[in-house]
Amino acid sequence: MTDKPFGANASLLFPGAANNAQVLLEEQVPVINFALGKGDWIVDAAHKYGGKVVATVVTHRHAKRAADYGCDGLIVTGNEAAAHGGDATTLVLIPSMADAVDIPIIAAGGIADGRGLAAALALGADGVAMGTRFMTSQESELHERFKELSIEKSVYDTLYSDRFDGLWCRVMDTPPARKALKRGLNYTGALVNSKLISDQLGLPWFKLFIGVMLSGWKNAKQLAYLANAFKAIQLATEDGDLEEGVLTVGQVQGLVRDIPTVEELITRMVKEAEGIQKKMSTMLA
Repeated sequence: MTDKPFGANASLLFPGAANNAQVLLEEQVPVINFALGKGDWIVDAAHKYGGKVVATVVTHRHAKRAADYGCDGLIVTGNEAAAHGGDATTLVLIPSMADAVDIPIIAAGGIADGRGLAAALALGADGVAMGTRFMTSQESELHERFKELSIEKSVYDTLYSDRFDGLWCRVMDTPPARKALKRGLNYTGALVNSKLISDQLGLPWFKLFIGVMLSGWKNAKQLAYLANAFKAIQLATEDGDLEEGVLTVGQVQGLVRDIPTVEELITRMVKEAEGIQKKMSTMLA
């Protein structure tokens, strides 16, 4: 739909992730962003056709490793972010990461407007990434019920726990989210939901089940968590299910007050950031 560069994501922890990444490489996607795994093989393959690869990281160790094996940039995710932010907040993570690596840094977590853009650039980032803000835009395919709910919620209305998908994860504070965190890992539900995943992957369920079990108990437990989380997220994003759906969001949902087009949002952000730049120049002078 565009002749401009575009990107696609590959979360390497998930079932079928390597196959998904391979498709991106075969199609020569201009920019590939990977997370939750080692992507050196993606870097090597993408660079052969002139593609760029960006790693999502939350720690200095992973950032330095990604830089060492040739990543072109990093999405550095603070604790405020939706889903899997790290232990450090954006305010301290970005400048410390800028001191640690020499490749471009894209700040994520806690950014929803021109103020966040200007702040991230001041902290040493080269750009920003936004999930929660773009989630509530006209082009977003998120169900309208959750777009409206995200406007109603405040910066305090998120939950951060490792009892949703097995990783430390931030979700919107709703009754089904609290229920999911209280319950923890539901093995029966994981078995049922794994059938849905096997169908999506085009694999026989028994083959998938055996493969998961042979991968070790720790990995099998993690994948069981993910099977349940996938279903809950799907119910929220696609069906707008307020009874069972769970949505990953960042704390900046409390800064989201409308549902603009992406063009309107970016134009507004840049104008606001430029205004802040002028104001700060005057203050510092």
